[in-house]
Amino acid sequence: MAQKLSKEQKKAMIQKAEEERAKHPKQKNGVSGFETIDEDAKKLSNN
Repeated sequence: MAQKLSKEQKKAMIQKAEEERAKHPKQKNGVSGFETIDEDAKKLSNN
């Protein structure tokens, strides 16, 4: 079982995640995550 995180640890993790999201905004193209992964896999396998 995962150990309990302190409030400070949770806040730090949330802040880090929010910063990452701000740097890399999610594209809203109406395609699901798995479809995107499949497309990326096809691109990589063609190289």
